[in-house]
Amino acid sequence: MPTSAPPPSNYPTRSEDLIGRLNSVLTPYETKLKTLRELKNQIIGNRTKKLAFLKLGAVPSVVSILSSAVAENGGGSNLEFNEPVIIQSAAVIGSFACGLDAGVKAVLDAGAFPLLFGLISHPNEKVVDASARSLKMIYQSKLAPKYDFLVEKNMDFLLSLLNSKNENVTGLGGSIITHSCHTSIEQETLSEAGVIKMLINLLRGSLIQRDASLESLGAIIKENPGVISKFMGPENGRALNVVTELMKDRYPRTRLLACMCLIHIRNASLRYLQDAGIKTKLILILFELIDDPGQVGDEAPFALSSLIAEKEDLQKIAFDSNIVDKLCNHLEKGSFQAKRLQGIFLALADLCSKLEFCRDRFLSLKAFNFLTNVLTHDSPEVRAAACICLKNISRSVKNLSAGHFMNETVITPLVRLLQDTCTSVLIAALGAISNIVVDFTVHKSKFIHCGGVKQLVQLSKSMDSTIRVNAVWALKNLMFLVNSMCKEEILLELSPSMLISLICDPETSVQEQALALVRNLVDGPMDSVEYVFAEEGLLLNAIGRQLQSASKVEVLIQVRSDFSCSDLGLCLKKKTYFMCARGLLYLKVG
Repeated sequence: MPTSAPPPSNYPTRSEDLIGRLNSVLTPYETKLKTLRELKNQIIGNRTKKLAFLKLGAVPSVVSILSSAVAENGGGSNLEFNEPVIIQSAAVIGSFACGLDAGVKAVLDAGAFPLLFGLISHPNEKVVDASARSLKMIYQSKLAPKYDFLVEKNMDFLLSLLNSKNENVTGLGGSIITHSCHTSIEQETLSEAGVIKMLINLLRGSLIQRDASLESLGAIIKENPGVISKFMGPENGRALNVVTELMKDRYPRTRLLACMCLIHIRNASLRYLQDAGIKTKLILILFELIDDPGQVGDEAPFALSSLIAEKEDLQKIAFDSNIVDKLCNHLEKGSFQAKRLQGIFLALADLCSKLEFCRDRFLSLKAFNFLTNVLTHDSPEVRAAACICLKNISRSVKNLSAGHFMNETVITPLVRLLQDTCTSVLIAALGAISNIVVDFTVHKSKFIHCGGVKQLVQLSKSMDSTIRVNAVWALKNLMFLVNSMCKEEILLELSPSMLISLICDPETSVQEQALALVRNLVDGPMDSVEYVFAEEGLLLNAIGRQLQSASKVEVLIQVRSDFSCSDLGLCLKKKTYFMCARGLLYLKVG
């Protein structure tokens, strides 16, 4: 069957034709209005289409139309078409900004931001509503300009937004607070202006108002005990009860935001939310929200992690509520978005950070195999979270002694991560390795033979001091209670000159770990002390220099540990240098 020939390459596509109609000065307003609607319908919820139209310069075209329509509208001409064009232009701009930073950047670069803000005071409620919606979309991005609450006229404008009867305008006020309130001064300024009371009143409003208010309250009270005291004070009535009730709301996002508000209160001041029943409800609700298929399900495990981090009482309640088992069962259900997977592993890491029975339970489940597989995940955030989880699970002396972690399934992917291009993954992997190589069994040679030492030595030369200190820490732990053969293999990669440079590193934290490494090196049989005399005693000289010049107590303690090792002291009694150094040491730290 014959087919028609494809159009020539210079023939405009449908998308290019659409942009052409928007740009043409000959296009009548009725057609532009229809074209704006067509563009909006094409890009809503379609990331690919948004990116395609961004490349064609759609955003500057739409903003230009908006600007012209606003100017003509201000002059009172052609109102019948100007206001619908303003509404559709604002809606298109909001669609481009929704969930796409590239869209937000294009919108801001084209000058839409001040135009939309100017329309908030427009007499047409539909224009106000469309503009507020678009601004809310922009404020969901980190690229949105920061709002300065300390400027009086800005605060007055914000209060007018929160006082509006339009739910999208009050929602915009909440979005501005959530995006821009980060410092204690900003929190206190908003509190002093009466914003907390206004937000509490909005908690009984529409869904949009409730969610915006909960999120804003979270930003204002986060890590600020003083502001929390005012929130809990009698002038705000039964604010805590209202938030607690919203934990049972029918909408998942409202429940999540209410939980996060309560977590901020609990994390900032232990005197609030002492009731075990509320703690248990928080944990169970957050776990249930992980089942949500959307953004709520992605954020819920991070909220759970924030709730239980560093809190043994809450970790115990979570364990008693079978959260370890439930989270592990989640992992076995199937694939997740990377963010949710990251959150689940961080929550498990916090659960296993302090309590041995939590670690034992995790290791008894199939989830441990899933954890080791995830070390090769495509997402660097997931790889880092898996390493943090592994680090906390391997804090168990009992399980380290049993050699549960020194096997190829764990060690091979961890060593590969030492070449990862993402710094956060590198640091997390080094943290896990530092724990695992403490292993009290004879399995340390497995780590050495798979190239682990070579990678650690390489990372100890990093320009990043955090990577350096973690690499040296891992080498120090690897050297702990190791036999002479393993020491020799480690020193084939870690030369005396390299060790000297680490002892003299500009960062005191690196010096401290390097000196502790030397302590582990000389610990053991009598002949272990000979290592410090390598290179004609240059290593010993470096330790002596640190003894005389170090100002940090932590470094001096490590030097003292090196010099007061019983075997080393016994072997060096005839060394005048050592005796002088030892005398200096006791003068400085004794």
